[in-house]
Amino acid sequence: MRAFNGECNSLITKVKWNNVSQMQERIRKSFEAINKLGKSSTIAIEYEYLDLKIKELTLEHEFQTKRQREKEELREIQAQIREEEKVKREFEKAQKDAEKEEKNYQSALDKARKEIAEVTGEKQNKLQAQIEKLEQELKKAQEKKERAMSMAQQTKRGHVYIISNIGSFGENVYKIGMTRRLEPTDRVKELGDASVPFKFDIHAMIYSEEAPTLETELHKAFENKKVNMLNYRKEFFNVSLSEIENQIKETGIKAEFTRLPEAVEYRETLAILQKMNSTEPEKTIEEEIEEEFPSSLN
Repeated sequence: MRAFNGECNSLITKVKWNNVSQMQERIRKSFEAINKLGKSSTIAIEYEYLDLKIKELTLEHEFQTKRQREKEELREIQAQIREEEKVKREFEKAQKDAEKEEKNYQSALDKARKEIAEVTGEKQNKLQAQIEKLEQELKKAQEKKERAMSMAQQTKRGHVYIISNIGSFGENVYKIGMTRRLEPTDRVKELGDASVPFKFDIHAMIYSEEAPTLETELHKAFENKKVNMLNYRKEFFNVSLSEIENQIKETGIKAEFTRLPEAVEYRETLAILQKMNSTEPEKTIEEEIEEEFPSSLN
């Protein structure tokens, strides 16, 4: 009993979220080995006691799994905080840049309006065209400033993106994420520049006033199709694009989808590899002409 308890306690302290099956098997083997030694003395540990030890191991495993999830959730919160700070800095910079543009265009516009009163003829026409152009640019700068201010104030506004990377993850694996960046494609570029061999392709970029809610709804809808069931920060799903599109339609949101990924780097890489691995000798120009037009060289 002491030997079995000692073995079980040692294994239970070693159980983690990713090795429970291995630990269960080792407890069973220890149980069988100790009962085999006691067989000559008609001494045995009951199977009921083995079941209790397996249950104890299972409880410890559940605790470790929960702790692992809490760690992942904490990392996710920290990542969100970092992303929020980055977005905040981006909004502040965009607002300052737009204010600077607005000031420059307003100054140039005031100057042009002052000069137009002092000229006539062709010069006046040119200045009038310049004023109209400056007025358009000023309006754009003002809209950009208002947009940056509005996005900074509305923390739930953002874009939900659907992206794939067939060169890295294969077919029918999509990442469903959310970004509050003013330029949402910048986030996708970041993901492609990180630790994957190829760039991501965008299948949909959906603007929403409640972007976090939409993202959560999609994650819940495909919860049983997550590529990684333990790490909730990994937003990859083994699902078809049609399923994602249908799910978004059910929410009442209209979104445009690009069905075929370009995957330029991946496809070019395949072509290069195919050419490198080809054993057929390259054809001469004459051979290619003869193959295309059999009678032309006769």
